[in-house]
Amino acid sequence: MNHFDKIKGYLMDLEITILKEDKEREIFIIESAEDGISNLLIGIAEPIVIIEQYLFDLQGKNAGDVCKQLLQKNRDIVHGAFVLDNDGKRVIFRDTLQIETLDLNELEGTLSSLSLLLSEYTDEIISFSKN
Repeated sequence: MNHFDKIKGYLMDLEITILKEDKEREIFIIESAEDGISNLLIGIAEPIVIIEQYLFDLQGKNAGDVCKQLLQKNRDIVHGAFVLDNDGKRVIFRDTLQIETLDLNELEGTLSSLSLLLSEYTDEIISFSKN
C-alpha cells in the first residue's frame, strides 16, 4: 500500500471528513467539526507528512506580544506547534511526522493534540485574531 492510501485509510478509520484529496500532489484537506478542525491540510513530502491548520492572521501593534504568548504556549502542546508562515503574517498549527513509521495512533495523537489545543486555548486565539 502506498503512503497516500495508508493515510486515507487512517482518516477513514478515525471517521474524519475528507473535503478534498489529490492523489497526484499527495494532499488531503480534512475537517472534524466536533474537534474544531476545519480545512486542515495533510501533505506527504517524503520522508515526512506535514499537517497544518490555519488559525488566524497576525496583525496590529501587539504582534510581538502575541508571538511571545504563542511561543510560551508551544511548551504545553503535546504534538505540533504554533508557527508563522513564510511571510510572518499567518499563524498556523503545524506538525510533521515520519511517513515510513506512521501509524494510526500517531496521526490520531496529532489530531487530538490540535483538538485539545483549540478547546483549551479558544478564547486566547479569538482574542489574538482581533488584535
